[in-house]
Amino acid sequence: MPEGFGPIPGIKVGHAQDQAALTGCTVLLFDPAAAYLGATGIVAGCDVRGAATGTRELETVRPNHLVEVIHALVFSGGSAYGLDAACGVMRWCEEHSIGFDTGVARVPIVPAAILYDLQIGDARRRPDASMGYAAAQAASLKVAEGSVGAGCGATVGKFYGVERAMKSGIGCWTELVRGKQEEPVKVAALVAMNAFGDVRDPETGKLIAGTRVARDSMALLDTSRAIQQGNVVYWFPDTNTVLVAVATNARLTRVEAQHVAMMASAGMARTISPAHTQFDGDIAFALSLGNLGADVNAIGAAAAEAVVRAIVRSVKLAKGAGGVPGLAGAG
Repeated sequence: MPEGFGPIPGIKVGHAQDQAALTGCTVLLFDPAAAYLGATGIVAGCDVRGAATGTRELETVRPNHLVEVIHALVFSGGSAYGLDAACGVMRWCEEHSIGFDTGVARVPIVPAAILYDLQIGDARRRPDASMGYAAAQAASLKVAEGSVGAGCGATVGKFYGVERAMKSGIGCWTELVRGKQEEPVKVAALVAMNAFGDVRDPETGKLIAGTRVARDSMALLDTSRAIQQGNVVYWFPDTNTVLVAVATNARLTRVEAQHVAMMASAGMARTISPAHTQFDGDIAFALSLGNLGADVNAIGAAAAEAVVRAIVRSVKLAKGAGGVPGLAGAG
């Protein structure tokens, strides 16, 4: 299967970041050039698994909402402050006549979700509307990975806080599904990886990134085992989040997209240890823009697999920053 985020016609991806403050945002953006598909936006669904979420316009992706499509999806660092990035994406969409036609104006529908990265960089500088606009402006079919965009300040393994954590970032992977036509269906995952827990290699079950036993060591603690042995850090102050977007060129209804998002969430549990804790705000989104046909369960299974591989890449491609080491070397 191809590494990275395989191009989905009609969906572009853009990053913007503040390398000094170690924060950023990522946007998955509707491309009006997809009008040839008869699309006016992106069909979306979501699955919320974490207990520490921060979101905006999440109800617009529910199956019973009036608006049937969204026009962008924003992932941002900066904790709740980072939700402001969506305003910049809305402004960019409005300037390009992208939005829900209300008769007197086109209103861009831009859900957003955030992760907490304030502890690694400059907590006073966060993604804002101007950064969101820049991410939309930079959107293309080529998707960068590693410590970029919403993954700029992302870390994993924070049982003892960021001091013993490891750097993570953006990871992508694409699976191919045999559909109802000769052309294969693409299921591409993008993950902004900022988990409380560790990351396990799906092939061997061994830990590859997470909480380190000491600040000057790269040996890993095994967070899940530590918790099970009663070593619970009740004072843990930070919040964490894994943000997942799975996009496909298969045609899905909103109900089907929501189901694909639910199945995609299983990918987190297969490689994050432990997953979906009280300290995590995990959310998976499924985005559909295309006219290809395929079994929904096949798409969901591929989505989970793509998420697993994307999570592994999110730590393997991340360079160290802010005193936090990364598997890809120094930043």
